[in-house]
Amino acid sequence: MSQISLAITVTGRVQGVWFRASTKSKADELGIAGTVRNMPDGSVYIELSGPEEKTEEFVRWCRIGPELARVDNVTIEIIDNLNSDSFQVVR
Repeated sequence: MSQISLAITVTGRVQGVWFRASTKSKADELGIAGTVRNMPDGSVYIELSGPEEKTEEFVRWCRIGPELARVDNVTIEIIDNLNSDSFQVVR
């Protein structure tokens, strides 16, 4: 199974709705490494690395988000491989 690294930006009502914590839970469940952080413009920015099949499932989850979120848009960019073995919430 090939590894892929992605940068994902999620916009909508995605701050103050447990998006980062839920993102970490989903990444841990799927065995994906990376980081998630709130951005000053109100979006959430995620960098991740994992098996391609698992990252595809993660992206599908990002398009919906946690219960209280309203996802308007998800942009995805392939990036160089991350050197991380866990998923972290960055403040």
